[in-house]
Amino acid sequence: MKKIIYLIIVLFSFILNAQKLPKNFVYLEDIVPSIRIELRYFSNNNFIGKPIDGYNSNSLIITEETAKSLKKIQQELLQKELSLKIFDGYRPQKAVDHFVRWVQVLKDTLMKAQFYPKVKKNNLLKNGYIAERSGHSRGSTIDLTIINTKTGKALDMGSAYDFFGIQSHPLYQNISKKQKNNRMLLRNTMLNHGFTPYENEWWHFTLKKEPFPNTYFTFPISKN
Repeated sequence: MKKIIYLIIVLFSFILNAQKLPKNFVYLEDIVPSIRIELRYFSNNNFIGKPIDGYNSNSLIITEETAKSLKKIQQELLQKELSLKIFDGYRPQKAVDHFVRWVQVLKDTLMKAQFYPKVKKNNLLKNGYIAERSGHSRGSTIDLTIINTKTGKALDMGSAYDFFGIQSHPLYQNISKKQKNNRMLLRNTMLNHGFTPYENEWWHFTLKKEPFPNTYFTFPISKN
């Protein structure tokens, strides 16, 4: 009997502590489990070199409308033995604040060689690579690429995700024909399903009819 009571208490505690998402937000894995998720800001593999504030889980959160559009895209890609892989979706404002604080610590250049080799750190904010507010915090912006489902490898896009430089501009010309074609495959697929591209990053797209165009959220990313 004591064991049953203990289990009930543990279960009740889990329910109380589970994150309740704001209305119209969902965990993408609940809608499209086949999409690969690798939240870079939950890891050390990002331009700062350590996990970012607000990222407590590798669970991608997004608005329901965005998830539904991504589901259609994924169904289309799977027929070609391809899949989406997402690096970031909803981003808490507290994470953006972390970026801004980091920019001000000029001596911290741990990941410079990998992510911003030709850009001075004190220019990252001025040049728009880091911003005090991000569309990601509105819940309908995503950073993503396409992978081959047989190999699990990402298509070659000509520059790495989150690389700060003109090489990451979607229409950058000094890359191979195959790399250009891969970028256009991603870009055209997203455009065809209601997303708007960002002209400085090949991986960045925002749902045209985003439900919260003027709201910046800061609830943490935690597993449900």
